[in-house]
Amino acid sequence: MPVLHVAIDPVTRIEGHLKVEIAVDTLNGVQQVVDAHCVGTLFRGFERILAGRDPRDAPIITSRVCGVCPTSHALAAVLALDRACNVLPPETARLMRNLVHGACYLESHLLHFYLLCLPDFIRGPAMAPWQPRWDVGDRFDAATAALLLQHYLAAIDMRRKAHEMGAVYGGKLPHTPAYIAGGFTAVAHAEGNARLQALLTEITAFIEGTYLPDVERVAAFFPEYFTLGKGCGNLLSFGVYEEDAAGTSKLFRAGRMPAGAAGPLPVDVDRIIEHVRHAWYDQATTGLNPAQGETVPQYPKPPGYSWLKAPRYDGAVYECGPLARMTVNGWYQGGVSVMDRHRARAHEALRVAHAMETWLAALPVQRSAYVPCALPATAETAGLTEAPRGALGHWLRIENGKIAHYQIVTPTCWNLSPRDDQGTLGTLEQALVGTPIQNVDQPLEALRVIHSIDPCLDCATHVVRPDRIASEREGART
Repeated sequence: MPVLHVAIDPVTRIEGHLKVEIAVDTLNGVQQVVDAHCVGTLFRGFERILAGRDPRDAPIITSRVCGVCPTSHALAAVLALDRACNVLPPETARLMRNLVHGACYLESHLLHFYLLCLPDFIRGPAMAPWQPRWDVGDRFDAATAALLLQHYLAAIDMRRKAHEMGAVYGGKLPHTPAYIAGGFTAVAHAEGNARLQALLTEITAFIEGTYLPDVERVAAFFPEYFTLGKGCGNLLSFGVYEEDAAGTSKLFRAGRMPAGAAGPLPVDVDRIIEHVRHAWYDQATTGLNPAQGETVPQYPKPPGYSWLKAPRYDGAVYECGPLARMTVNGWYQGGVSVMDRHRARAHEALRVAHAMETWLAALPVQRSAYVPCALPATAETAGLTEAPRGALGHWLRIENGKIAHYQIVTPTCWNLSPRDDQGTLGTLEQALVGTPIQNVDQPLEALRVIHSIDPCLDCATHVVRPDRIASEREGART
């Protein structure tokens, strides 16, 4: 049979806008994916927005990069600013930064499994927004399917409570303004600590008693997904959740695990470069470390096919996210697959929740979480952390007291990159190759692989033309 080319456009139940093109052929009697292209369909322009601004604007602006991981960007920005100002935030700031960031992790992990991925495995109600839908089959018995649907609805409430928990000291979520150079804007108080504790206790119980068992239920009915979606097999983490003011110790340490490695290896950010041959950016900017990199759009540009760049470490493709963090730290000993990603994420959620208990118990009340700091006229630094979806880096250069250079490398660029300058497929592209497809009109198996990576493409600006907006409004009036 001829090679069939299928486009999932847009990929639904993700953050942002993604198109995935797959080529399907029959090999050894199995109809499967033989090639893939991941297409980020929106230009990310935050680096250009930040140029020339006061560096203290960075946490506020970059937290708008994504509505699901806003604290990750705010934290990366303030870590860079702390280093630029040569300031160590007080212990209270460290604890509150971790607590609000942790709340976003829990919200994101619950969102990912229940709202974004579970509909790939169970039938939702015969009503909007669950319809129209692809046929997911009937592997679950009626009682298990009904239980999972009940938990799906409960997870919506738990996700809201996770946002409420982060807002206790974050002020609001998403897009908290509380992360600032030198510390945190809030002051802890007894009532706030009690409210945060009550919400944390409820969410932790849900993770332990519902989320973790549900992941195992799905895994038991779909065991073949422990062998599908491996991809490159290389794992990378920048580390997250500072355990001391200087960030020398972290709950999740930095490290990388090349495929087949006996243990984690150190991460040297100077060995990261970004390729743009297959991305819609000026080819003159390819092969640069983010500290020197530029965001210069060029569209159209053959052979480009995505607005995502292709970051590489020592020239190799790496996957990041909960599976990478848990594996690098020795807390997950499974493989790399669709189900391993779901399992590692659920176990990470419980580990973060327990860590939040410790941070909250140590949080003093009525004590300032800020150290005044002076912004330097010149500086060059970076802030590295982990978003729920993986390794996140902000590279900052200050000249004459203003932002002269800003570069952001998101987890989505690591996980959903296009081919690099050598033509090597990105993480998700590799993970899709070999996936068996039963029905090319509804390539559900490919969608399960895509969702396991947890794509997040809100890291984009929507470009509009004022004249077009005006004409559309005039048309609407008539």
